[in-house]
Amino acid sequence: MKLSALGRIALATGITVLATATLPGTPAAAAPVKRKMLPVLVEFSDASFQFPDKVKASTPDTYFGAKSDSAASYLSELSRGQYKLVPAVPEQFLGPIKLDLSAAGCPHGKINQMTRDELAKRGLVAGEDYDSISIVFPAQKTNCPWAGLATLPGPTTWINLYGTASGIDVVGHELGHNLGFGHQGRVKCTGGNLRACKSGGASHTTIMAGGYRPAGFSAPEMIRAGWLNGGASQKVTKSGVYTLRSLHGKGSGVRALDIALGGDRLVIEYRHAAGNFDAKLEGVHAYRVPKGSYGASSLIDTTTADKTATNNAPPNADAITKLTDKASKLSVAVVSSGGGQAKVKVALNGDSLASIDAAPTKSPSPSPSATPTPSASPSANTATEAESDGSEPVTELGSRELTADDDSSTTMPLVAGGGAALLAAGLGFLLLKRRRGKHA
Repeated sequence: MKLSALGRIALATGITVLATATLPGTPAAAAPVKRKMLPVLVEFSDASFQFPDKVKASTPDTYFGAKSDSAASYLSELSRGQYKLVPAVPEQFLGPIKLDLSAAGCPHGKINQMTRDELAKRGLVAGEDYDSISIVFPAQKTNCPWAGLATLPGPTTWINLYGTASGIDVVGHELGHNLGFGHQGRVKCTGGNLRACKSGGASHTTIMAGGYRPAGFSAPEMIRAGWLNGGASQKVTKSGVYTLRSLHGKGSGVRALDIALGGDRLVIEYRHAAGNFDAKLEGVHAYRVPKGSYGASSLIDTTTADKTATNNAPPNADAITKLTDKASKLSVAVVSSGGGQAKVKVALNGDSLASIDAAPTKSPSPSPSATPTPSASPSANTATEAESDGSEPVTELGSRELTADDDSSTTMPLVAGGGAALLAAGLGFLLLKRRRGKHA
């Protein structure tokens, strides 16, 4: 199978890829979603949980607990109540189920199929009794080169469990893949010139790429999920000064600007500490969205230092001040930023930034239909392809610049142990180390 550019960028940071179905492009309208999740504990003929009682006790809290770091609470807060993860069974999980299968070789396809067969024997029907399944199994003998794996998009996650509980950094990341989010890359556009960009690592402004739980999701991912509706995402069609509220803050207001950039899109957000998110992020950030594929966006970095807040850099290390694209006759400049609000000047059609009044222009509120949002759940065909193709991981080391021509989709893993050959990049090693620490 063809490996996407996104996959190659992920591999360069220590992440492997299993190619599957097609990643959706421009999203369609969405409605609030209540999704029935079924965590299933699975053991093998030659491997069992070392402390099964502790695993069983921790599983309900991991997925449905009241604390902010459960999967249900996390997604509910990020979506402002538009996405509800609910237990598919009263017990909130099933198992452990013993499979007549050796753990050796990380047989994720067989694990999935045999687990679903066991559920069918118990009268549980996919799409009726449960919408999503999360298969949790002991990591000791699998040698899986990841801590978590997920269909992108789709209804399945695999959790390769070290210790007795898996944290939101892993579970939330994999559920993000289920929603249609890839590993968000970083493109370095020195000096803000959007015609001189090269790919360079992970964004660190999302849980999907090194930002971990406190970063939540970025604006393009929120648009992809359909969580920036009712004018929270504004398509910019004329020059002016626009006001942004913090992406994860409470209340109404514009959270993201969505601007045409040739055949791509440019998404501008403002990040500021709000609720349980963005304590280490501040300032205006920008993303390039290839051909309207909001789940495959890349952070635009205008510096050469490659510093991030997760590496003890200032919270605004990745913030922009000015962007230009002469071919698209586009310029963007930050007028002010801080304290939960930012003003951004946008010049279109060759207008000069200096000619735009520094006072905010009154822009018409976009209709809900003006903001692209995705379907509420992946198509049945996509999910079926992702789970039945029987493919093995494609491991192709190296990376190249992300281009709009790549339309391959992936089933995305989060690296854990056993993948030393893939951990050449220092970022990948640090990512691995932190993820494993969460499982102890």
